[in-house]
Amino acid sequence: MTDGVRTVLLVGATGLVGRECLRLLLADPDVMRLVVLTRRPLPLEVGAAKLDAHVVDFARLDEYAELFAVDQIICALGTTMRRAGSRERFRAIDYGLVLRIAQLGAARGVRHFLLVSSLGASAESRVFYSRVKGELEDAVRALPFRSITIVRPSILLGKRGERRVREQIGKRLARLAPRRYRPVEASVVAERLVHEAQLDAPGIRVIESTELRRQRRADAAR
Repeated sequence: MTDGVRTVLLVGATGLVGRECLRLLLADPDVMRLVVLTRRPLPLEVGAAKLDAHVVDFARLDEYAELFAVDQIICALGTTMRRAGSRERFRAIDYGLVLRIAQLGAARGVRHFLLVSSLGASAESRVFYSRVKGELEDAVRALPFRSITIVRPSILLGKRGERRVREQIGKRLARLAPRRYRPVEASVVAERLVHEAQLDAPGIRVIESTELRRQRRADAAR
């Protein structure tokens, strides 16, 4: 458990998991300063004295290096193959950009890096998406963080700002799939990330989607 206040950097605050992380971190009394990096401004209703929000050019992250001098980084940044438009663009974001965020943090003494990855992530995977996620995990593990938390959710449930027809169909089908592949609420992923940040335990933890779903059932049973 952490002793005292923490400073946290959140990347991906406008996405499903990131929005929930933002809400939870703003409410966490142990977070003294919350640095948020986004491509576009946060909604006007989002505000708190400890919030330090910055609209940045992610293609020039090195110019914002001083913002990475925090205790912890929660990275919920990512895209989809459809939105990226090509394998090269997808890899540039979900591997190259996320790894650069981790590298900038490691260079400034960040002690805990928390990453939203994906179910099935493996550098040995035959599936391009899963292989990129696995290669990223391996690259992050090689950095000198005291603590690394990797969460591997299945399809995420939550209210999106855009309609994704194929994804909605996938969610319905996934409910009939084996337990391991069933969807998980974005709020559950965010709750686990913030919880692990609060614990701040040394070492590397990988949290699979089935564990997240068990957590939700346990919470509901209380």
